[in-house]
Amino acid sequence: MWRTPAPRTTPARRAAGLSVAVLCSLALVAPVSAHPGADPNPNSQKRKVDAQIDQLREDLHETNADLAEAYIALRTTQGQLPGAQAALTQAQAAASRAETANAIAAQELEVAQANETKAQDELAATTKEIRDSRGQVAQFAAQIYQEQGFGELDMAMTSTSPQQFADRIALIGTVMDLQGQSMVKLATAKASQTAQEDHLSALRVDSEKAKRKAEATLVAANTARDRATAAKAALDALAAKQAQQAASVKAKSVAENARLAAAHAESARLGAVIRARAAAALRAAKIRAAANRKAKAEAAARAARNKANKPRSGSSSGGSSGGSSSSSGPLSAPTTEGWISSEYGMRFHPIQHVWRLHSGRDYAAPCGTPIKAAAAGTIIESGYNSGYGNRVIVDHGVIGGVHLTTTYNHLERIRTHGGRVSRGTVVGYEGSTGNSNGCHLHFEVYEDGSFVDPRNYL
Repeated sequence: MWRTPAPRTTPARRAAGLSVAVLCSLALVAPVSAHPGADPNPNSQKRKVDAQIDQLREDLHETNADLAEAYIALRTTQGQLPGAQAALTQAQAAASRAETANAIAAQELEVAQANETKAQDELAATTKEIRDSRGQVAQFAAQIYQEQGFGELDMAMTSTSPQQFADRIALIGTVMDLQGQSMVKLATAKASQTAQEDHLSALRVDSEKAKRKAEATLVAANTARDRATAAKAALDALAAKQAQQAASVKAKSVAENARLAAAHAESARLGAVIRARAAAALRAAKIRAAANRKAKAEAAARAARNKANKPRSGSSSGGSSGGSSSSSGPLSAPTTEGWISSEYGMRFHPIQHVWRLHSGRDYAAPCGTPIKAAAAGTIIESGYNSGYGNRVIVDHGVIGGVHLTTTYNHLERIRTHGGRVSRGTVVGYEGSTGNSNGCHLHFEVYEDGSFVDPRNYL
């Protein structure tokens, strides 16, 4: 269980430490912004966040479950914010690129449609020119036919004078030149018309391509804008969620501080009880040791007198040693199942932002695993505690010159509630009661009423 080393400190120092914990807890809900150099890859960020959450679960395994889950939820949300911000930035950039592409495509469509319109106008002008040229040729033919008779030969043969003949021949030449020019102009116009029709067809293909491209870029731009809007909404939702979770963590942290204060008081009470028992046990041990020494001395004196009074030929009987030494040996592990999830030592609490003594050794195994007494002794307390959950406390007496007491905490249920127990007696079953959010046993060892590392005696 998370603990400050209360048994070795004065009440004033314990109170000061608790005040620091309360003050530090108020800073834990400050919003966490994305680091400027954070990896923008959402998958990479998720792996990092998952690893951090797994570590948090280990660090908070003896914190109240409601507070631990609220804080983990907050940190999870905070871990998602950089990815959401990166997604929004990418979506906005994509939307900007799509809108630019759409604008370019719209301009290209306008140019293509303008070229097509221009080509249509040019083709219409050429068509009109051809129509006019054909009209002129037909008009020349009709006029010659109407005014000059049946042709060039008739015009020449019906002349009444050489001058008239010459004039008619000159007129015929002029008419033929004009007619030839009209025919050349007509042929040129027809060739231009064919080229313009081909050019117009090509421009219509270009216009159709530009139209399809503009439609596609418009769809892409709208989709990109929708994605950017959704990404912005997701980021806003995460920010609101973070604020709500931070408020929840802050409120639960206040309640946790109250529980910690109760745990400190309970630790101080239990330490006083154990120290009193240790002092009494050590006094009794000293009295027994003095009595043993006196008995050994008296036995040795009697043996010396008996030896002096016996004849030399008397047989010598083998005497037994005066006094017996009992040794319970080192403590046994309370369970051999599962694994050691946390050792004894100072820990930095990620929510309260203070260093605390983790006052025991944690054994992680499935709930319901039998928990056994580490050595023979007497159960001096058993029952439920708000911080420790279901707990059993065993007084082992004086071992190796020191008074040892062990505690078995967070039990699912207690099996042995009182009386003498032997090494290996099942005192309860592993659970997750009290300040715990996962199945584990918090095993503590008191040496003369103060916490020590259980490994010293295992």
